[in-house]
Amino acid sequence: MKKCLTWWDLIWLGFGSVVGSGIFSITGQETHDHAGPAIVLSYAVSGMSALLSVFCYTEFAVEIPIAGGSFSFLRVELGDFIAFIAAGNILLEGLVGAAGLGRSWSSYVASIIKSDPDFLRIKVNSFAKGFNLLDPLAVVVLIVVNGTAMTGTKRTSVLNWISSVFGAAVIVFIIIFGFVHGKSENLVPFFPHGAEGVFTAAAVVYWSYTGFDMVANMAEEVKKPSRDIPIGLVGSMSLITVVYCLMSLVLAMMVKYTEVDVNAAYSVVFEQIGMKWAKYLVSIVALKGMTTSMLVGSMGQARYTTQIARAHMIPPYFALVHPKPNTNIRNALDNHSTLFIFMLMAVALLMRRYYVKDVTPKCDAIKFMVSLFVIFGASLGITILWSSNKREWIGYAVFGGLWVLGTLGIALTSKHRVPKVWGVPLVPWLPSLSIAMNIFLIGSLGAVAVWRFLICSAIMLIYYVLAGVHATYDMAHVDQQELKLEEGDEKSVQRDLVVGN
Repeated sequence: MKKCLTWWDLIWLGFGSVVGSGIFSITGQETHDHAGPAIVLSYAVSGMSALLSVFCYTEFAVEIPIAGGSFSFLRVELGDFIAFIAAGNILLEGLVGAAGLGRSWSSYVASIIKSDPDFLRIKVNSFAKGFNLLDPLAVVVLIVVNGTAMTGTKRTSVLNWISSVFGAAVIVFIIIFGFVHGKSENLVPFFPHGAEGVFTAAAVVYWSYTGFDMVANMAEEVKKPSRDIPIGLVGSMSLITVVYCLMSLVLAMMVKYTEVDVNAAYSVVFEQIGMKWAKYLVSIVALKGMTTSMLVGSMGQARYTTQIARAHMIPPYFALVHPKPNTNIRNALDNHSTLFIFMLMAVALLMRRYYVKDVTPKCDAIKFMVSLFVIFGASLGITILWSSNKREWIGYAVFGGLWVLGTLGIALTSKHRVPKVWGVPLVPWLPSLSIAMNIFLIGSLGAVAVWRFLICSAIMLIYYVLAGVHATYDMAHVDQQELKLEEGDEKSVQRDLVVGN
C-alpha cells in the first residue's frame, strides 16, 4: 500500500476514529444505569487501560510497520492459532461496532427531528421485544461511509481531519458551557451504585476508546513509522482520555444522573437546561464523530481483512488491492473481543522482549512461562473475587502479592530482544498491568458477555479446524518451495558466473 500518512494524519485519524465511537452513544446509558457522577472515574480507568494497550501497539507498529495491526503482530509472536482467534474477534468487533454506531447515528438524527430516538425506525410487532425495531437509516449511512472509504487513504484522511477540527471546536464548547451551567449538587451522591457501578461502566465505556487499533493497522502506509507512529498514537490517546473525562464530568454536573437521557445524552441535556439551539449543534458534532468513527473503522477493517486473507485464513480474494485508490474495496462493506485482543497484545510484547526461539536459554524460558502463568492466575483470582462480591482484603492482598511476584519474576529474567527505535517503558510492569486490567474489565462485563464470547470462539475454532489450519499450512508449504527455488536460481547464477570467468 502507498506510504502517504504522517504523524499529523495519525493524530486526527485517532481523534476521528475514537471520539464518537462511544462518548456520545453510551455515556448517558452508563451514567444513568451504573456509575452516576462517578462516570468520570470509569472513563479514567478505561483510559488508563487503553493507554497501556496503545504503548504495546506502538512498539509493534514501529518495529513491524505492516497492515494487519494486532493480527500481524500476534502472528509474529504467538503463531497462527492465536492470530486466527484474534482475527475472528477483530472481524466480530468491527461488525458489531459498526452496527452500534449506525444505530446511534440514527438515534441522534431522530432526536433532531423529534424527541424520540426510535422515530425513524420500523417496528415489527411479530419480532421479539428488543429485536423488533428495524433501522434502515443505519444501513444507508454505513453504505455511504464505506463507499467514501473506498476512494483512497489520503483523501479519506484529509476529509477526516478537516471535519475533526470542527468537532474538536464543538467539544470545547460543550466542556466550557457544561462547567458554566453545571451544578455541584448534581454530583451528589457521587457513587450511587458503589465501586461495582464504576467498574461495570468502565468495562462498557471502554468501547469509547476502541478505534486506535484501526490507526495502528495503517502502519504500512506511514511515511516515517519510527517518528510518526509514537507521536500519532500515544499523543492522540493521551489527549482523548483527558477530553473524555472532562466531557463525562460536565454531563454529570449539568443534570441529575437519574434524568440523563440514555440514547442522546448530550443533545438532550442542553435542551433540559434551556439551550435548545445548542441541542442541534451538539447533535451535529455527535453525528460527525460517529461518522468519522465509522469511516476510519471501515479503513481499518479493510486492512485487517487484507492481511488475514494474505495469510489464507480466509479466501485470498479478499486481499486484492485496487490499483488506482490503493485501497481494499472488497472488504469495506465487511467489549469483549477488544479487551481480549488487547490482553493478547500485552502478552505478545512480553514474549517479544523475553523469549526468542533458539536464543533464549531453557532455564530463562521456563522462568518466563511460570511467571506469566502466575500473572494470569493472580489477575483471574482478583477478577473472580470482585465478580463474586467478596470484599475481604485478605484475598485481594494474596492475589495482588502473587501478581507482584509473577511480574518480578519476569523482571529478573534476562531480555533477549531490545527495541531498536521506540519501546514501551517500564517493561514488564506496564504490560503486566495491562493484562491484569483487561482481564478485570472482561470479568466486569458479566456472565452473558462471557458466554457470547465463548460461543463465538467455538464457532471460530470449528472453522479453523475444518478450513483455516489447512489453508495456512498449504500456503506456508508453497512459500518454502518458492524460497528453495529462489535459492536454487541464485546458486545457478553464481555457478554460471564462475564458469564464465
